[in-house]
Amino acid sequence: MDVTLLPGERVDDLQLNQLHIIQNQEGFRFGMDAVILSDFARVRPREHVVDMGTGTGILPILLSAQRADATFSALEIQPDMADMASRSVALNGLGERIRIYAADMREAPKLLGYQCAHMVVSNPPYGKLGSTLKNATDSVTIARHEEESGIDEWVKACSAVLRNMGRLCMVFPAQRLLELTDAYRKHRIEPKRIRMVYAKADRAPYLVLLEGMKNAKPGLLWMPPLVVYEQDGRESSEIDRIYHRTV
Repeated sequence: MDVTLLPGERVDDLQLNQLHIIQNQEGFRFGMDAVILSDFARVRPREHVVDMGTGTGILPILLSAQRADATFSALEIQPDMADMASRSVALNGLGERIRIYAADMREAPKLLGYQCAHMVVSNPPYGKLGSTLKNATDSVTIARHEEESGIDEWVKACSAVLRNMGRLCMVFPAQRLLELTDAYRKHRIEPKRIRMVYAKADRAPYLVLLEGMKNAKPGLLWMPPLVVYEQDGRESSEIDRIYHRTV
């Protein structure tokens, strides 16, 4: 399907099920964290999935390839980014399965309905406001910094739209893991599955993938570590698998 590209935009091939995405060369673009989260989050048959802070729409587009009968709602606070994500959805012919909302994630319960989702996924802003340098564009700053809402408020909104025993999957800086687990448990999301992400095996982890379940009993499954690069600098076989590369 043909869609209109705005100045500075390009279409990138996701190399998965002939999926493509529109991105702005000068604005925020998705990174590896979104791709590894899409691999970590497992969509079940006929589920409805909500993406909080969808940005370019990368997560619902990638996750749509897991289950043909799954549906998605995705919220993005920046109207221009939400419009770009909507055009990417149309480009892939996914309009009947993915709906993009230009809205603050705190509006999700009223907009989508309380306890409407089987699973929520989110790649939230990592940087605390004032803790890192401002970016060159407002869109990148908003996408990468918490601005007005911290992780506690983010998880609160996720919990509100989750059904009983629904799952929340997030990617977050490893150094803020305790902050994330505190927010999960405060809002009745019990951490159930965790995977640490390492740039190289001999370094400290820099990201954590965490799945929690609403109103579940305690019990945490530690998955094998995800190592991005081998010692010689090549991307690992696990990254090749996640990116669906043939080796």
